[in-house]
Amino acid sequence: MNYKVAVIKGDGIGPEIVTEAQKVLDKAGEKFGFSLDYKEVLMGGASIDVHGIPLTDEAIADCKASDAVLMGAIGGNTSTSPWYKLEPSKRPEAGLLALRKALNLFANLRPAYLYEELKGACPLKEEITEGGFDMMIMRELTGGLYFGERKTIEENGVRKAYDSLTYDENEIRRIAKRGFDIAMKRNKKVTSVDKANVLDSSRLWRKVVEEVAKDYPEVSYEHMLVDNCAMQLVRDPKQFDVILTENMFGDILSDEASMVTGSIGMLSSASLNETKFGLYEPSHGSAPDIAGQNIANPIATILSAAMMLRFSFDLDEAADAIEAAVKKVLEDGYRTVDIMSEGMTKVGTKEMGDLICERL
Repeated sequence: MNYKVAVIKGDGIGPEIVTEAQKVLDKAGEKFGFSLDYKEVLMGGASIDVHGIPLTDEAIADCKASDAVLMGAIGGNTSTSPWYKLEPSKRPEAGLLALRKALNLFANLRPAYLYEELKGACPLKEEITEGGFDMMIMRELTGGLYFGERKTIEENGVRKAYDSLTYDENEIRRIAKRGFDIAMKRNKKVTSVDKANVLDSSRLWRKVVEEVAKDYPEVSYEHMLVDNCAMQLVRDPKQFDVILTENMFGDILSDEASMVTGSIGMLSSASLNETKFGLYEPSHGSAPDIAGQNIANPIATILSAAMMLRFSFDLDEAADAIEAAVKKVLEDGYRTVDIMSEGMTKVGTKEMGDLICERL
């Protein structure tokens, strides 16, 4: 079987980590009998340097013509990069928001998994994380505050800014269904996170989630206020299976969950539309300060590639093998600098990719 993959290597460490992910994908293809045709696409700072804008219509068309998109990281140093002297709509991150919208990528999946081999890097007490944890944060990605109407005005000599948080029931229903579907493949528990004690949008969110839950009698569910959820993530992360939430809350909670795992360099993510099409990227940024030094951790991108095989191509066996290979490398004591600890063997970006390929 052959699949078309649009590849956005991006900025900073992006090209290095995506190259390693492609290496692992190709090795998995040899073993499990599939092949991938890659089409390189520019986005973010790399696109600004060539085209003057962070995302072109041609780039969008190339992504739409593919079966999935694999991305590294975009952006640069906000204090020194010339990209950030441009107006906000022309900065690197604007390209990612525009691509998500153009591809209708409304469902963001961010796993937060504590590897036994990395539990020492977790900032929580050992008695809290004993036995590890494994959760999936399901974030609505194309609505809410980030896409609402906004403006800044001056009124009676005083500056005032407006941001609108808007959801309709169809937007909520489709992300809720995706969250419950994912829960059916996991431990059959959904925690729907909102701020229903204050926000009308959250009260509608809660009502629609309850309607969707009736179609999933095997899945237990609960509602949790976002401030309580933020507290519970550090008090008892093992209680969560699927966390279902809106755009801004999901942005914040998924970053908190990544910190609880000990290293954001280990965390993958997927953004899906209503078909099997998805964009797969690591949760971390472009880290321009370490770009080109062969020290970046490629594991988050490699695990994102495994998610691509699982969710877009239904190649579960190959995805399982990549995840198992990552775990075996960690068990064997190999570490990039960001997850290095005493007694382990430090390796570079390329070496980590090679080691994972060997264990495939």
